[in-house]
Amino acid sequence: MTSADKITSVRLILAPIFFIVYFLPQWFPSVGSLWTVPVLWILFIIAELTDLLDGLVARSRNEVSDFGKLFDPFSDTLVRITYFLCFVVDGILPAILLMIVLYREFGILFLRTLMMKLGIAMGARSGGKLKAVTYMIAGVLALLASSIHRLSLDASVYGIVKTGAIIVFAISVVISLGSFGDYYRVYKNAKKI
Repeated sequence: MTSADKITSVRLILAPIFFIVYFLPQWFPSVGSLWTVPVLWILFIIAELTDLLDGLVARSRNEVSDFGKLFDPFSDTLVRITYFLCFVVDGILPAILLMIVLYREFGILFLRTLMMKLGIAMGARSGGKLKAVTYMIAGVLALLASSIHRLSLDASVYGIVKTGAIIVFAISVVISLGSFGDYYRVYKNAKKI
């Protein structure tokens, strides 16, 4: 594993930790939920920073590899699906949008597998990167809504932030479907060669 791949692997570790911390107060009410707010933010920020950092390290050290082109988006998907699942179960985001995201991500996984059969490691494309940014913004807003709820702050503010999270998440879903079309076009063109 390259240095960049090691940074990427941090997200694979953080995803289940985020999930456990998120739901621990529900599983064991005696532990309380206030402490989870800063912990969840720290986990979220580290995961998102590693997404930025691994690419910078890979390019600066000339460690861009076929493995990294597949491992990075896999790790991104795993950690973001974990966030979104938490927010859906908590009633912040709608399940229908998560299902569309899941179908898209499994579709991309299938396309990447087909591309590998053609001897091509399909890395992230600009539409996929834009999708990742909007996923991150939706995650920030949903985590903010969760934090407001956990801290028992103003319910009207919670409603506004939750609505913002849903709107950004819906936009990110539309962008993700557009990027799927782009990945599919790349696959079709590669298949013709």
